[in-house]
Amino acid sequence: QEQLGESGGGSVQAGGSLRLSCTVSGLTFDDLRWGWFRQAPGKEREGISCISRGGSSTLYADSVKGRFSISRDNAKNTLFLQMNSLKPEDTAMYYCAARNYYNSYDCFVASSYNYWGQGTQVTVSS
Repeated sequence: QEQLGESGGGSVQAGGSLRLSCTVSGLTFDDLRWGWFRQAPGKEREGISCISRGGSSTLYADSVKGRFSISRDNAKNTLFLQMNSLKPEDTAMYYCAARNYYNSYDCFVASSYNYWGQGTQVTVSS
């Protein structure tokens, strides 16, 4: 059974850093394209970053560009999101998402992905 699992969330003060991780079972990590999404209470799920299969191509939403960094370690079957200079508005549940389709897609759209983790909470206090 395919499963994705996030870890690394927590509570930090503004300006702090966190590193989220996402692992997968039941799927071949190398075949997957990945994205990170977040959802704050009362808001829609927002795509914030995505990475290609090999890791050479990354994209970021304007809201996190320059502060967050997505990476993948295919040898360790792990996806990462390094979050620096965190702001209170970054407070949300963070989800990793994966897709194993090979057609073109919008990596910031949730429906582009067919596998999701359960989420990890990030809370940033001012």
